[in-house]
Amino acid sequence: MIIKTAAVYFDGESSTPQNVELFLDKNKEIFYFETQKNDWINWGIKESDFKQKSDSFIIQNKEDVSKSIIIKDSLFINNLKAYLKETGNVSWHQKLINLGFKVHSVIAITILGFIGLSYLYIMPYIAEKAVVLVPESYDTNLGNLVSKQSLMTNTVDSVKSEKLNQFAKELKLNNNKNLHFTVVNSDIVNAYALPNGDIVVFSGILDAMKDYDELVALIGHEVSHVNNRDSMKMLCRNLSGYLFVSAILGDTNGIMAIIGDNANTLQSLSFSRKFEHQADIEGFQILITNHVNPKGMSNLFKRLQEDKSDFSIPEFLSSHPITTERINDVEKMIQSKSFSVNDNPKLKTLFEEIKQ
Repeated sequence: MIIKTAAVYFDGESSTPQNVELFLDKNKEIFYFETQKNDWINWGIKESDFKQKSDSFIIQNKEDVSKSIIIKDSLFINNLKAYLKETGNVSWHQKLINLGFKVHSVIAITILGFIGLSYLYIMPYIAEKAVVLVPESYDTNLGNLVSKQSLMTNTVDSVKSEKLNQFAKELKLNNNKNLHFTVVNSDIVNAYALPNGDIVVFSGILDAMKDYDELVALIGHEVSHVNNRDSMKMLCRNLSGYLFVSAILGDTNGIMAIIGDNANTLQSLSFSRKFEHQADIEGFQILITNHVNPKGMSNLFKRLQEDKSDFSIPEFLSSHPITTERINDVEKMIQSKSFSVNDNPKLKTLFEEIKQ
């Protein structure tokens, strides 16, 4: 069966359109027409691309896309579309166009939703996993740099720092890095761990403590963050948009460069609930291993929560969000786990000296 219509042909050599009579031979699956130069041209259906543009239908030659035919006959267009559909010659692009506005809207919303979920969950997850590409020696170099910069603007209490290091040496901390503790004289209630094993404790949080078991709980918690490289993971999560491509490509140098440029944020990172929960579990285990009363952890958390006011939230709570759920989890561990508590006069004495 042969059908025909008036069409406009562009030969790719001149911008001048040629009015032609276009024939479609459905049995032979070809288009054919005569040009103004009286040349007959045949295009196979499978050698052609089809596009709908407003009320026009465009046929392009796959071998030379500069050559095209434009049809405006709606009856011919509908007949051609039906024929292409019947013979399976509709491209995926045209199939997508033919789905209609409602389906297009659903697809668009789905794509936007996937992009949003990727940004919120997938990209941070991949960026966090990118930490394994960074050698741990880089943690040490980065931590040393940040420690030096941060302590330049704070007053270090060398006597209390020495006592705190002695206190920590009495504990089994399961640390995989050398630890160094520094006490900073400040009313700020805060403590933070750097990736190199430096742990900075502000006198404000020491003043809030009532017993040495609370200090062991704080140290155990911070050491767990160091052991698990949590500060590096959170930094990578926060920079996930930049790190995503580098992680996919396995570009270690690119990852380290981005982290290095943002190292100054390490002190103010807010750990995720997952990291805090894991640090609580491991910190709790440190208390039990050292036969220190694990109630020190729940007492410390409760005290920090009670001490916050509507006008001043301790910085420790900003970087280590303490929720009722976390306190309840610690108390459940106290009730469910077996442990023995031995009084430790040396820790008690050192704690009292640190508090002076």
